Amino acid sequence: MAENGTGGRKKPHAVVIPYPLQGHVIPAAHLALRLAARGFAVTFVNTESVHQQTARALGADRRSYDIFAGARAPGKEEEEEEERLDVRYELVSDGFPLGFDRSLNHDQFMEGVLHVLPAHVEELLRRVVVDPASTCLVADTFFVWPATLAGKLGVPYVSFWTEPALIFNLYYHMDLLAMHGHFKCKEPRKDTIMYIPGVPAIEPHELMSYLQETDTTSVVHRIIFKAFDEARRADYVLCNTVEELEPSTIAALRAEKPFYAVGPIFPAGFARSAVATSMWAESDCSQWLDAQPPGSVLYISFGSYAHVTRQELHEIAGGVLASGARFLWVMRPDIVSSDDPDPLPEGFAEASAGRGLVVPWCCQVEVLSHAALGGFLTHCGWNSVLESVWSGVPMLCFPLLTDQFTNRRLVVREWRVGVPIGDRGAVFADEVRARIEGVMSGKEGEELREAVEKVRTTLKAAAAQGGSSQRSFDEFVDELTRRCGGC
Repeated sequence: MAENGTGGRKKPHAVVIPYPLQGHVIPAAHLALRLAARGFAVTFVNTESVHQQTARALGADRRSYDIFAGARAPGKEEEEEEERLDVRYELVSDGFPLGFDRSLNHDQFMEGVLHVLPAHVEELLRRVVVDPASTCLVADTFFVWPATLAGKLGVPYVSFWTEPALIFNLYYHMDLLAMHGHFKCKEPRKDTIMYIPGVPAIEPHELMSYLQETDTTSVVHRIIFKAFDEARRADYVLCNTVEELEPSTIAALRAEKPFYAVGPIFPAGFARSAVATSMWAESDCSQWLDAQPPGSVLYISFGSYAHVTRQELHEIAGGVLASGARFLWVMRPDIVSSDDPDPLPEGFAEASAGRGLVVPWCCQVEVLSHAALGGFLTHCGWNSVLESVWSGVPMLCFPLLTDQFTNRRLVVREWRVGVPIGDRGAVFADEVRARIEGVMSGKEGEELREAVEKVRTTLKAAAAQGGSSQRSFDEFVDELTRRCGGC
């Protein structure tokens, strides 16, 4: 039984399990640190595959490396005042060999997440949950087992949602969408959706990609359906969002169950994280950025997971070249496919020499924070959206998959801090060029920067001492500490 050194009381124990994708691991790792800083013993569970890729990115030995090694111990000056963060690090197999290409074999990998991973997780939980009375399970909402396993072990289930509350709400009400013919139909209706609690109106093309598809038998759909059956049985929902940005949606969800908006969940100081979560080796872009004029660089990145087609990439590259803008482009090694390591158009490097830098990966918070940044051409992953707003950088939105289409609605329609640039299969160099010119040097760019500054102020106020997210996290910690026998 964990003790916290204060009269022998039990130290609450949180087992934190992120979904095995980098965009989910990052906020979960920083949530784990927040809980540890508030007196929790934390067991953080990574898959062996994610761990290996992270260790390889750093050139570390995967057999002995611990991603929290740099974050666990306070500095020497803090050592006397601050208790060492109690974060244990565990690995679990996802059921596939380490050499299996999960990016190239997406559906097979997801079948494993659905059918194989749960048994490995249960085996691990039975080992690490020594005292159920003081333990809680903090698991990514997209898992298909948390409520069931929490019930078996006799511990509360905290559903950790790494996307906006709006998207949780839409998935939570899939039954309503199906009942009204906007989902699970051969020809879904195209009229405005007006009946989701807490959502005044949303267009069908603004739904997540999986809710726009007519075939709902895919492995991803089966995962989503089962995951939200489990989420309905969660004791608490913790969400990486800000109440002031989604007030009506969060109010509607609070009517369903305890729902805490605690975002944005970032590394301390919005700097390079002390936790190793990058799955690719990061290039140092600071020297190149330092040499560029303020506000002149367009940053381009499509995140850690989704793919683009070679044709889409060529159209975007054509627009970037024609715009004349300086750019920093993150070209993930498998952005088109693991089988296509060099997808940019022939001659692109020569044509852009002197004003562009292409790298395989970088530290995104460092890049977005740089004074040279003037715009972000993004897939609209939620981490990227929050980081861009926090840095005051307007967005050009090219969503690829899942929540990114709905995130674009928030960025473009609700907050007005970004512009769309085409759609999947319908993105053209001329529009890309015009959008880049508008954001980087036109009046449109000035208006976007004013708007993003307002949302940035809201985000920072929520995260500050006494702000809504800080208060919400305090309430959550107090409730969980009571529930887990801490006082």
